[in-house]
Amino acid sequence: MDFAFSDQTSSLQQRVRRFMQEYVVPHESVYHQDISKGIYPPPVVEDLKALAKDEGLWNFFLPTLPESAPGTKLTNLEYAPLAEIMGSVYWASEVFNCSAPDTGNMELLHMFATPKQKERWLTPLFEGDIRSCFMMTEPDVASSDATNIQLSIRRDGDEYVLNGRKWFITGALDPRSKVAIVIGITDPDAVSHRRHSQVIVPMDSPGLIIERNISYMNHLAPEGTCEVIYKNVRVPVENLLGEEGAGFALAQARLGPGRIHHCMRSIGQCEVALDLMCQRALERRTFGKYLHEYGNIGEWIAKARIDIEQARLLVLKTAWLIDKRGNKAASNEISMITALVPPLQTRILNRAIQIFGAMGLSPDTPLAYLWTWGRALQILDGPDEVHYRAVAKNEIRRAQKDRGNNIATEGYQHSRYISPIETSNE
Repeated sequence: MDFAFSDQTSSLQQRVRRFMQEYVVPHESVYHQDISKGIYPPPVVEDLKALAKDEGLWNFFLPTLPESAPGTKLTNLEYAPLAEIMGSVYWASEVFNCSAPDTGNMELLHMFATPKQKERWLTPLFEGDIRSCFMMTEPDVASSDATNIQLSIRRDGDEYVLNGRKWFITGALDPRSKVAIVIGITDPDAVSHRRHSQVIVPMDSPGLIIERNISYMNHLAPEGTCEVIYKNVRVPVENLLGEEGAGFALAQARLGPGRIHHCMRSIGQCEVALDLMCQRALERRTFGKYLHEYGNIGEWIAKARIDIEQARLLVLKTAWLIDKRGNKAASNEISMITALVPPLQTRILNRAIQIFGAMGLSPDTPLAYLWTWGRALQILDGPDEVHYRAVAKNEIRRAQKDRGNNIATEGYQHSRYISPIETSNE
């Protein structure tokens, strides 16, 4: 494994970091002022998008980016450090046309859409002219197991008719969101992994109703994390993405790179928290000493640095595996980073908030929001327990395969700690 960055990647890191320092960070206050006034999207976002696109800092996330699309084609390993830099300001990824859920939707459309579908939806997404939604999760089922999804997609002649309810749909209130990719049941009698399909639904379709914007951890996202109702929403059969019954497989194809992006952005946010933690510890005095002179504060700082470095290496390894062997071969590592990074983020942010005291709870620092986002990711990217279960199953499967052939444990097989290994076929 070689995680060394190429000259191109190193150059892009410098350029993205400079762009962030010169243009994005100075506009943080303007962004939040507009949000507080109910202005969404803030005009500064579109201004910065135009500037980033003009500088060629655009569409980094897709290793198979077509030559006709604007942007720079990068592998997952090459893109990962750029995602970390963008993640230091939580809204900055959009400036480079690298934000979710658009990235995953562009990947799906690129891989599975028809030429007509690509012309209508993928091209304007690549250009940054529109935004999109991905509608999978539902309030009445455990969506961590996507085979539970119940929204009905029923064929009626040359149309599909959609009925059901989705929720926690990112971007549904964004006026620039023009299209959704929706997963639902097309064949309830098929085997569990072949019941579902994905269809493309324009956001202005009659019967598509945005019921409410759901706050998470008391944060109300201006772009929306919405509950959406489908009441006899009709779309042409030609809006099917891929083939009928492939909805689950398409959803799985979308997840691997997306989790690299989320994890690296989270690591960038952990770096922000650690830097703020150190600055506060240097300037704040209590009971006659600076905070960094207290042993527990120094330990928090050290543990944060160690944890960040370990997490980054595992995420980079996962990106490397996806590039070299594909999503399926990296599935165990994808589960590991998804279970590792969000709790790490909440732990580091929690300690940073503690060092800041009351200010850490206020909007005067980004800490409270970054903690909220880390905690939300422990569910939004699938519950931690699902990923732990996947990793454990892989470890048990490996142990069963190696049983009786593992040099490290062979000498202990007759001890009182490990039962003798049964070798007969009876």
